[in-house]
Amino acid sequence: MPDETTEPRERYHHGDLQRALIEAAEAILIERGVEGFTLREAARRAGVSAAAPAHHFGSAAGLLTEVALLGFETLTRFLRDGAAEGGTDPVARLHGQGRGYVRFARAHPARFLLMFRKDRLNWEDGRLRAAGQAAFAELEDVVRAYRGIAAGGPLDRAALTTVLACWSVVHGFAHLALDGKFDALGGAQEADAILPEMLAGLWPGPG
Repeated sequence: MPDETTEPRERYHHGDLQRALIEAAEAILIERGVEGFTLREAARRAGVSAAAPAHHFGSAAGLLTEVALLGFETLTRFLRDGAAEGGTDPVARLHGQGRGYVRFARAHPARFLLMFRKDRLNWEDGRLRAAGQAAFAELEDVVRAYRGIAAGGPLDRAALTTVLACWSVVHGFAHLALDGKFDALGGAQEADAILPEMLAGLWPGPG
């Protein structure tokens, strides 16, 4: 018979335990937000000892950083998919990427709301910085094409302004949507219908 005193964490392989803790952390963030997150609760949900999260991630910031890292990697995929919807047209690619950003926030709200929390993440982790830069590079590349700048070329002031404006608009839109601020205007479906019109108005095509 199995030893009833065996600690729960022994059921996991190393990588499986890390994934279980990351999934538990994200579930807590969805239910309670980052302010309600604790390592002890993550351990309880994963079915492991209270010491297990600290052993694998060092601290609450270490575990939350893993969730944020996953968030930036997912965001990069959503940005690429959104741009791909526009085919080869630079304007359509820019608009598609904006829609992709908002879709990411709605599909993964816990990751989205955590990813930019400077106070709760370990930004000294080179992996997190690299993942954030990779997502930002997706937007830069699309703006280069929109502004007629060669791939990989330096951004001029106008292009940088476009990058920051695009990011600010869709980031703010996503936050308002997640906060339910559009409910009185017809809810998520109406907001989804307005977003393409808004992007087209702010960044129109030629003619």
